[in-house]
Amino acid sequence: MTKTALTGVRVFDGTGLTEPATVVIDGPLIGTDATGAEVLDCTGATVLPGLFDAHVHLLAPDDLHALAAHGVTTALDMACWPRERVDSFRGQVPDIRSAGLPAIGPGGNHAKMPGMPGEAILTGPEQAAPFVARRVAEGSDYLKVVIEGDLLDQPTIDAVVAAGKAHGKLTVAHASSVDAYRRAVRAGADVVTHVPRDGVLDADTVAQMAGQSQVAVPTLAMMEALTTKLGADGYAFSRDSVTALRAAGVPILAGTDAFSAPLLPVPVLQGSSLHRELALLVEAGLTECEALRAATELPARHFGFPDRGAVRAGLRADLVLVDGDPTREIAATAKIRRVWAEGEAVR
Repeated sequence: MTKTALTGVRVFDGTGLTEPATVVIDGPLIGTDATGAEVLDCTGATVLPGLFDAHVHLLAPDDLHALAAHGVTTALDMACWPRERVDSFRGQVPDIRSAGLPAIGPGGNHAKMPGMPGEAILTGPEQAAPFVARRVAEGSDYLKVVIEGDLLDQPTIDAVVAAGKAHGKLTVAHASSVDAYRRAVRAGADVVTHVPRDGVLDADTVAQMAGQSQVAVPTLAMMEALTTKLGADGYAFSRDSVTALRAAGVPILAGTDAFSAPLLPVPVLQGSSLHRELALLVEAGLTECEALRAATELPARHFGFPDRGAVRAGLRADLVLVDGDPTREIAATAKIRRVWAEGEAVR
């Protein structure tokens, strides 16, 4: 593997951009010694850590190609089955993790999804521990529970979260209404994904979430697309909930809920939708630097990736080279020149 020196490049360091510097790609890692390196003049460009999408749904190999082409070097899948399909995505670019099969309630939209296995449907808390044990045995990296109306009662939600914690696994709760969000927070889910479309999160729920060190993945790109589909006004609730979460100090991660099946008139596309997500987070009140951390440092920290999420010697050489300054204009994240994953150029 060749060594490459990116010269004259400004580096996003988590708080802003450095003065022009040299970043060395030395095999799969970020190095320090540019001796013998192939030089790539990056004057006027910015290098970011490889981007995370903290909520995708993988369906086909083309999903991976689209993610990588748009700078996503780590993707967190939030429901994919069977196990063989999940395993087929591993060891490629982007690096993926998956919840595998989610826990859902009977009779709702998720239960009606084509091919949804019956074992995903829980009707009582006694089923939670066996369900979670099967997911862990299959290699799920974290657990997902879908809170959809009152199809799962609070004891069952609590039991899924408790079983996940007993196995040392993060738990992610799907919640797109105010009531579902309250249930997820009450259960102590580590991560709550989506934000309400039926109202703004109340101050008590937001404060409890902050106090319990829970994390939010709002998926504003999906909430915006759903609003377009339904012809409703709910997106303002979603946006304002993010504003409230940010003000309370709840960590916010960038995730899109991208899915390549044609379910929506305004599809949430793999890869490109992450750049829309970052723009929507800024519109909701995050600074550009906060939005960049939402797609780099924060998902690395909260999902347990100590080897990435920053441009620093010794970390994985997952890098995205863009034109312009995304700390001043977030749209610059989409102006991609090059992408590297573990030191290999993928774009």
